[in-house]
Order: sequence, then structure tokens, then C-alpha cells
Amino acid sequence: MNYAGPAEETPARSGLELTPFRGLRYDPDRVGSLAAVTSPPYDVIVRPDGLLHLESADPHNIVRLILPQDTTPTARNRQAADTLHDWVSEGVLAADPEPGLYVYEQHDDGMLQRGIIGALRLSEPSAGVVLPHEDVMPHIIADRAALMRATSANLEPLLLTYRGNGSRVGTAAVIERAAEGDPLLSTTTEDGFSHRLWAITDPADLAEIQTDLGRHQALIADGHHRWATYLRLRAEHPSPSPWDYGLVLLVDTARYPLRVRAIHRLLHNLPVAEALTALTDSFRVRHLDVALPEALEALAAAATEGNAFLLAGDGSFHLVDRPSPDLLARTVPPDRPEAWRTLDATVLHATLLAHIWGIPEDSPADIAYIHDTAATVDKAERDGGTAVLMHPVREEVVRDLARQGVTMPRKSTSFGPKPASGLVLRALPLCGTPARHPGETRG
Repeated sequence: MNYAGPAEETPARSGLELTPFRGLRYDPDRVGSLAAVTSPPYDVIVRPDGLLHLESADPHNIVRLILPQDTTPTARNRQAADTLHDWVSEGVLAADPEPGLYVYEQHDDGMLQRGIIGALRLSEPSAGVVLPHEDVMPHIIADRAALMRATSANLEPLLLTYRGNGSRVGTAAVIERAAEGDPLLSTTTEDGFSHRLWAITDPADLAEIQTDLGRHQALIADGHHRWATYLRLRAEHPSPSPWDYGLVLLVDTARYPLRVRAIHRLLHNLPVAEALTALTDSFRVRHLDVALPEALEALAAAATEGNAFLLAGDGSFHLVDRPSPDLLARTVPPDRPEAWRTLDATVLHATLLAHIWGIPEDSPADIAYIHDTAATVDKAERDGGTAVLMHPVREEVVRDLARQGVTMPRKSTSFGPKPASGLVLRALPLCGTPARHPGETRG
């Protein structure tokens, strides 16, 4: 299937509407360091190890808001709300003096990425303005919605991409001009990425951005569950309302291409030996007596010829490829485009999980979705489960399917680098009270 090319220009009334807001940010004089209070997005943190590491990094680490810990969901969400209230009251978090958009830069040795953070007007997928590309799980939406209701805040931005025309005008021009000035904040996190943030408050710059983005559509690169949560919460509040908007980072991938990586599966209750035995008659299975980097190279080579997976958890790696065509014909739904039917994630969910292994894809007790490759293997070996390592999908395939309105299986891709959580938050009015919450947008 051919790539459809850059996003079509759309009338301003149906394009992206990015609104300034009063960012809620850490006071660097009230925390150990800005790096110590940041976190990866909530669904990237490997629990419990990563969670404990972040909690111990600084008593004000953002993880205490995005992944609060207590005995019940209600108690966890109340704890997050109380913590946010305390941090604002104590001045640990403070709202910027005026609404603005925020230029956000991430940089490491091999990549520079810049984008714009703001409150984006929400729209349904049918509007064709913001395109999802993955299915979502209802229990995660319910969990995130309960947390956002309790805190009355967007605690971390989603990552959305759009395709500019490559010129240095409009949003691109404003971003590059801002990056020449002194940033609001600058820090380097332990993963080696440096982060810088600038505020855009000049009315002419804001108008230039809004006019430019009004001609574009966006692809959800990371944050499908939070976008679905935004839509649920919008439906709960009469419009017009600050809940008509959600916190996002928009990146022009014509200027700053993202890295696309796979999201792996950890099957808690399926030992490797049992998983492999079930595949004997339907896939080719090869044992690899190599280390993880070499095993991933073998997976990449096999993926160029068709569906391929790498199983681990017993101290070794097992390359699984060449599925039976008859089996695929019987298990993969035929009513989707060929590009969807031949995805590794499609074959994994429709053929391996549902048909061969009988594992429900939406059961946290049976399956976990983990971004870090080594962590997936390590947890499988410690817990006696099976790690299923995936090969990433090309961005053009993702975008092409999204334009057709076809969603991929859940957790099919990992675009990055992802925005660090904790650099800027968006607070909303407390439900049921007339008082304005710090940082509330008037959008």
C-alpha cells in the first residue's frame, strides 16, 4: 500500500485549534532538581521497579500524581488530588502569570526534536482533524478519567504529529525564533535527553501559530487512551467548557521525524516452553544462542520477509516466523486493508493470543505492554512468563491506515522521544465550584 503523502490542507474551521493556557510548572527553588521531578509517561514506567525509583528520586516527583499508590482506585485518585492541591498551596507548583503556548525541545546525541505544547480543541475521529491509529482498552480510559476528574488537571501532554510543508514559516518560524532566546527551564534527565521550554505569549506569534495549524490534521503518536479520556470528560461537561480542550505536544515530522519503536508483550501466566509447544505446527521456530542485540538483529532480518516475533523468558531467545498461510486465513479478519491484515500486531492478537494461546488482550492479569526491550525480557525471566518482542511498524504505514479510518491493534507502536511528564501541567476548574483553579485556560 502506497504512502498517501503529507496531510491535506484543510479549512481553518476544521483544522487544529491550539489554545494558550497558564502552564502549571515546578518552582526550581522548591525541588531538588527539575530532572528529579520528571517522569516518563505513565504507561511507559515499568512497575514496580521504575515506580519506586522515581518516587525515591524526589518527594515531589510527578509520578506521585500520574501513578498514585494506595489500596483502592478511589483512594489513589484522592491522594493525587490532595497532593496536587498541597503542592500548589505550598508553591512547589505555580501557574505562569499569563496564558501562552510552549515550545518544547528534546535533544540527545542523535536527535533534536522541537514542538509546541498547548490546549487543543477536542474532536471526534469522524471529523478527520485528529486521527487515532490504535484501538484502546476501556478499563484504562476509566482509570485515567477517574484520575483527571479527581485532580481537575491534564497532568501530562499527549504526543501528536502533523506534516508541515518543510518551510520555515508559520508555526515552524515561531518555534525557531523562540529557541534562539533564553528558555524558561533547561534540564537533562538520566536517559541523556536534555529538555528546554520557552513560553510564547506575543499575540502576533500566537496568531501565526493558530492560522498555520488551522490548515492541518494530526496523528496521535502517543496517548490514545488519554485522548479517549479527554473525549469522555468533554461529554460530561456542558460546552463551552475548559474540558473542550486537552493538553498536547504537536510535532511537525516533516522537520523533526520521530523514532518509531515497538511495544512488547509480557505474558504473565504462559511459560516459554508451553508457548513454543503450541506453535510447533503453525510457525517456524528457531532457537538463537545469542545475546539480546544479536537476537533483535535476527528479528529485524526475519521481519523483512513476513511476520516474525522473538520469544524470551527462559534464558534464551526463540525466533518465531513464517506462519501457516492457512492459519492466517482462518484467524485474521478479512474485512480490513491488506496493510492491516499483515501487521505483526494483527497476527499476534488475532492468531497467537486469541487462537493459539487463548490469552485475553485486555486482561492485566494475563498480559502487560512494556516499551523497554531489556525490561520485558528481564521481567519474563524473573516471573516465569513469556516475553514477546516485536519489530516496529514504519510511520508511513501507521499514517496511511489512520487516514483510511483503520485503527491498528492496541499498543502497536511507540513513537518517540516522548515528552517528559512534569515540565508543564494544565489545571482546570474544580468540578462543582465556581473558583478558578491555578493555570486554568480560558479557551
